[in-house]
Amino acid sequence: MRLTIIGCGDAFGAGGRLQTSFHVRSAQTVFLIDCGASTLIGMRRLKLDPNEIDAVFVTHLHGDHFGGLPWFLIDGQYVSKRKRPLIVTGPRGIEARYLMAAEALYPGSTTNDPGFELVFQEYEEQRPLDVGGVTVTPFEVKHPSGAPPYALRFAVDGKTIAFTGDTGWVDVLYEVAQGADLFISECFQYDVTLPIHLDYATIDANYARLGAKRVLLTHMGEAMLSAKTRVDQSRYLVAEDGMTLEL
Repeated sequence: MRLTIIGCGDAFGAGGRLQTSFHVRSAQTVFLIDCGASTLIGMRRLKLDPNEIDAVFVTHLHGDHFGGLPWFLIDGQYVSKRKRPLIVTGPRGIEARYLMAAEALYPGSTTNDPGFELVFQEYEEQRPLDVGGVTVTPFEVKHPSGAPPYALRFAVDGKTIAFTGDTGWVDVLYEVAQGADLFISECFQYDVTLPIHLDYATIDANYARLGAKRVLLTHMGEAMLSAKTRVDQSRYLVAEDGMTLEL
């Protein structure tokens, strides 16, 4: 299984990085974890085919994590000529939020026949959801976004990938990360504690209890990017756009 980082930036383009999106290719399926507004741009750069994507798993309803979905619709209609269904999972209300965003960005796009089936499924707290060979379990975290925000834990091909989404520290992250082959953690700040974002000092203080096999730091703001050389490389990988990891 291969994970490709399409974008690992924050909402503000810190360091010139694209917004959050991870591309996962398993033996059974190809899917995205989050789909920030710049996702399609990143996929074109990396020569990743949008038509291969079976599902998009959205952590929360901020534009830098789901804002690329309208462009997936437009691309599927007019450029890639998509035929296979696309499943989008997310918090309560994701379909309504998507429709509102898509109509605001490209009026009429949601009323035309896209030529493929677009299916939305909503999470239920800590209830596993099976989507095309992937089992995802959502854990509510702390990041106000108009609907419950989630950390997600994925089981696919005998491996486990976990992702914090955006959140301040919550103890449920121990459960999310435990035993994961890869734990992806947002790391917006270096040593400034915020109620709705994680920082390196807090993550590192909890490293042993997280119990993940590998930890990848992502979603870094300017202050965290300036402190990258202070990261313990024996414990952490630091995300870069275009990086690939084999699991």
